[in-house]
Formats: sequence, structure tokens, C-alpha cells
Amino acid sequence: MTNKMKRKLALLFTVIVLALLGVNIRLAYINKTNGEKYTKKVLAQQDSNSMLLPYKRGDILDRNGTVLATSEKVYNLILDPRVLLENASEEPGKDCVTPTLQALTASFEALNEGELRTILSERASSSYVPLLKELTKEEIEGFEALMEDSETGGKIKGVWFEDAYVRKYPYNSLACNVIGYVVSGNQGQTGIEQVYSSTLNGTNGRSYNYLNEDLEQAKSVRPATDGNTVVSTIDITLQQTVEKYIDKFIEDYTDKYVTGPAAKRIGVVMMNPQNGEIYAMAGDVDYDLNNPYDLVGNGYMTEEEAEALTEEQELEALNQMWRNFCISDGFEPGSTVKPMTVAGALDAGVLDGTETFLCDGVKVVADHEIHCAKRAGHGIITLEGAMMFSCNDALMQIAAMEGYETYYKYQDIFNFGFKTNIDLPGETNNASTVYTVETTGPTQLATNSFGQGSNVTMIQVASAFSSVINGGYYYKPHVVRKILDSNGSTVENINATLVKQTISARTSATLRQHLYNTMYGQADANGNSPSGRRARIAGYAMGGKTGTAQKLPRSDNRYLVSFIGFAPVDNPQVVCYVVVDEPNAEDAKAQANSGYAQEIYKNIMKEALPYLNIYPTEEIPEDMREEAAADEAARNNTATPSEPEAGEEDDPDEDSQLPEGSVVDPQTGETVQMPDPETIDEDSSYLGGAGDDLLTGVIDTSLDDNRP
Repeated sequence: MTNKMKRKLALLFTVIVLALLGVNIRLAYINKTNGEKYTKKVLAQQDSNSMLLPYKRGDILDRNGTVLATSEKVYNLILDPRVLLENASEEPGKDCVTPTLQALTASFEALNEGELRTILSERASSSYVPLLKELTKEEIEGFEALMEDSETGGKIKGVWFEDAYVRKYPYNSLACNVIGYVVSGNQGQTGIEQVYSSTLNGTNGRSYNYLNEDLEQAKSVRPATDGNTVVSTIDITLQQTVEKYIDKFIEDYTDKYVTGPAAKRIGVVMMNPQNGEIYAMAGDVDYDLNNPYDLVGNGYMTEEEAEALTEEQELEALNQMWRNFCISDGFEPGSTVKPMTVAGALDAGVLDGTETFLCDGVKVVADHEIHCAKRAGHGIITLEGAMMFSCNDALMQIAAMEGYETYYKYQDIFNFGFKTNIDLPGETNNASTVYTVETTGPTQLATNSFGQGSNVTMIQVASAFSSVINGGYYYKPHVVRKILDSNGSTVENINATLVKQTISARTSATLRQHLYNTMYGQADANGNSPSGRRARIAGYAMGGKTGTAQKLPRSDNRYLVSFIGFAPVDNPQVVCYVVVDEPNAEDAKAQANSGYAQEIYKNIMKEALPYLNIYPTEEIPEDMREEAAADEAARNNTATPSEPEAGEEDDPDEDSQLPEGSVVDPQTGETVQMPDPETIDEDSSYLGGAGDDLLTGVIDTSLDDNRP
């Protein structure tokens, strides 16, 4: 290489070095004088493209896949003032602020350009200002079209849509106490929404842009993980049937005899006795899950009443509206617990089933007179007759034969006083309201035997009764049967939980027969009639038990009536329990009529049994043939219902006299003489259960010093 060429290369190298040095000096100068400005601009662009990707909360389905709760995708309109102001310019052709604001106000009527400019002025450094929330796809389509337009799109800056989800309940108030609702942050409140909230929730994702090593923009996406779907045990058809006939009762009996509601409270639980699955659960108070805080709109109170509430009173009113009567309220159940009393005595060997009992209408216990529903007495009845005719006298004798240890042992076995641990929030614990071996006395034992003096909940009675008629197996009641992932694959099957065996299969079979005859049996030779006949459905073999309980204070003569039944008798597939607290009636005697509960039960089961593929198998009894023939017409009858026909169980003041003071022994057919009726105090007032559960006014639980 010649010296000349070397000099040229050296000169070129020097020029290149000087050029690079000049560039570095210029970059250093720019970085020093404007570096922060450009850094902010780059970071602002990155932040505006960093978006939260929300998860979708899982659905709640009924047992057949019908959606009861779901999350619908919506969009939040977000303004980024920092980015938009970065694109501001004095030159009309380059300015993006005015075109962006004009596009917003043209697309969304709720937005005002003046207010938007105030936001830009007051929150100039912010990158996240929500303008509108929960917009539908249709509502944002116009603005999206402007953003994609070749002429206008380039002038729209600093605006984007954030994905979000809003919880929706397609059936509004249906099964509200079981489903529950959601507040902000996907926090479940009451029902399945609360208990299974973590299962229904997923994990948010994120999408953001960044500068890669080549100083090019790249995108990174961490997708959201959607929540799991909960498949409940609820059957929407059965739930609708239950609520329909609660509503019908309310419509028929509101202001019917006295000005006021159809009843103080009404509750219905329908379940599968073979596994504890709840098919339906409802009360007379419901609310729209899409609007759970509206006391007026949900019909809980008038606008005037709501306006008069303090903040504390409003919260209390809301809690009462949301309250699930079927699991949260305790009450004295009355005779619906008699099957458990008899089952315990049989299972313990205290009874063998051949016993007879003399009911003379009154039993003296610890100097207290406790009357039977039939003041003249049922006479001599069998063990089955004690159940069929709902004889308190016989039940008190049975409890006395059991003694404290055995009776309260079976009270614990049947779980009275303890939570069932159903998978719903708000279940009450009745431990402080039931007697134990340590706290009881002869009077308490006697009255407990027929369902007075201790509190239970509907779910406790339904679960215990299910074990009595299903072969003796106590299952934990539950409202969820399966968990699915977001793709519909099974994550978990929630199988039946067998808690214990309460009684033997033999005892269970005996009780099923007794309960069948409580509905379908015949009057005996002494004129005693089965108490559950008004709940019969033509052609079906079912069993059941009535209940009437006098509430505290006894002197007020207020009653809670009920009926619990099952079908079919030989292999029970469904249990339905109905409670009507203080039905609207002419007087106390009429209110003590369990026919109110039997009416609701019968209406529900008429529709539920065919739906459950349980069909008539029996010959229609003679006294039901007219009803069966007119059944279709009766379903279309809109006339005001008449007062339930009073039966022996529900007529505490009946004054029927046995012929010449004699009765027929059902075991031998022998005619025997009753005790002297003068030993019965006919002037005693009533206290305790009325109808099928009746006490004299001498007894008052306020006198029970040992009551827990």
C-alpha cells in the first residue's frame, strides 16, 4: 500500500471518528436538555398499552345446566390525559386533542367536551381516568369505527377500552337465598356466591408493550385464568314450582281474614333423602339478585318506610330481606318431630311395635296437666295410631318409657340443636335452645316428645326426617354437586356425605308404613281419623306428618303450622317440608290448622312428582275419585280458596263424646270403659302446640328454670 493511500485511509478514519464524536456529543446534549421529556414520552406510550386482562368469574348452573348466574363481558372507557396532551399541538393539522374529544362526545351522549377538557386540565399527569363503565359491545361500536377510520383514526389518541365483566342473574329473584349475589371486586355475598367465591374467581392477566433489545416495540401477554363453574343441586323447574305456590298462597291469603300478610313467614325445602341434595329452597321474602340493595323495588317496604330509616335501620332491613328462613330461623316445630321420637324408641328396643296406649285426653306431669289435641281422648290406640292421629298423650308415654338418657341420645343422633353444615352461609346453631339430659325435667321431656319447648330449623328437620324414611342414613345436606373448569371439564364431583346411621333399616321401614297410614289410613273404630289426609294426591303412595306449634308467649295464641312428606313410600326419592308461621286466619283456632301447610305441599307435589318421573301406582281411594276427575279443572280455578277444612288434629276445642264412655281396643276388638271424664279439667286454657300439639295453660316455659 502506498503512502498516499495510507494518508487517505487515515483521513477517512479521522473523519468517521470525528463524526461519531459529534453524534455522541449531540446525543449527550439532547439527553441533558430534553432526555426527561423523551423518556416520559416513551414510558407514557408503554403505560398506555399496558392493560389488565380481567378473568371471567365462573357461572352457577342448576343441576341440568341452566345458567343461574353468569358474568357478561362489558367495556370501560378509559382516558389517558398524559398521552393525549403529549399529542397536543398548536397546528390544527397535527393537534389530536380536539379531534379526540369530538369523537368521544359524538359517540357517547353522556360525555361533554367541556367536562373532558376540565379533566385534561386537572389530571394532566394521570394515565388512567375512567369515563364510562360497563358499556356493551353495541355501545362502543361507533367509537371503534372512528378509531379504525383512515381519516379520523390517526387523530384519536389516549383513549382505550378496558375489558370488564358484570355479574348477571337471568332469573332475577329465583332461588335468591341459595344463589347469593356479588359486590365489587367479585366478592360473593350470601348463598353459593359467598361459600364458593374462591372457586368461582380466577386470576387476572395483563397485556403490555415494551422496547426489545432492537429498540422495537414488542407485546407481552399473560392471559387471564377464568374461574371455575359451580353446578348446583337446585333444579330450576322444581324451584319455580315451589316459588309459584308460595306466591299463590300469598296472593290468596293476604288480607283474607284479617288485614295483613298471608303469613308471618313461609318456608319450603325440597330435597333428595337418598343423598342430601337440595332440589329447591325458598321463602316468602325474595329479592332481585341484579338489584339486591333496593328495599322498595324488591317489595320489602314502601318508599315512605324506606325514607324514614336511619342508616343502621336500613342495614338491618337489608339483612332481614337477605335472610334465609330455611336455615337461619329456629322455631318450635310441633308434631313433625314425632316420627323421630317413635323411631328412637323403636330403635333402642324400648318399643317393639305391638304396644297400645290409652289416651284419655290429658296427662299429669310434675303437677302440670298436659292435654292432647282431642280433649275427650283418642281412647286405646296402637303405636301406629299414635302417629296417624297425632296423639300427644301417647308420645308423652313413649318419652317416659325411653327416659332422659335414651330420648336425648336420639335427639343428638338426629342432630337437633346442631348445625347440619349445609354449604350455605348463615345457618343458625340451636344448641342453646334445646334441652339436654343435664338441663331437662319431666315436663320438658314430655313436651319435647311432640315438638314443643325446643327450637329447630327447617333444614335440621328435613335432614333428620330424611334419615328416618331412607333406611336410617343421615346425609349432610348440600347445594353444590360438581365443579367444572372454564372449558366444561369436571374438576371435582361433590358426592353425598354420609354422616351417620341414625336408626336401623327395619325401624325405617316401620316408620314409612306409619307415615303412609298417617295420610292414607282409615278412621278407627273410635272415630279417630288420620291427620294428613288433606295432603294426599290421588294415585300416589306417599307418607307424611303434620305439625302445629303454639308460639311464645303461649297466651297470645299464635301458631306455626307445617307438613313434611315424601314419595314414593317404598323407595323415597323426594322430601318436601312446608312451614307456615302465623297464617292469616279468622281466629287462633283457625290459625292452628295444619291444612294451610298441607295445601302448599299438595300443590307443589302435584307438579313435582311427574316431573321427577314418579308416577301414580295406586288405586284412587273412593273419597278422592271426584277430586281426581276434576283435577284439571281445579288447576284452572281462580276462585278465592276456602278455609282449609278443619280436621280432628286441627280442632283443639272439639267436644266429641265417645259412645257411652267406651272405646274399642284396636288389638282385640274388645269394648272397654274410659276413665271418668270428671277427672279431666274441661275449663283449662290451652298452652303449647295447638291442633295436633296441645298443652294446658298451666305450663309456661318461663317456669322452666332449667331451660338453657
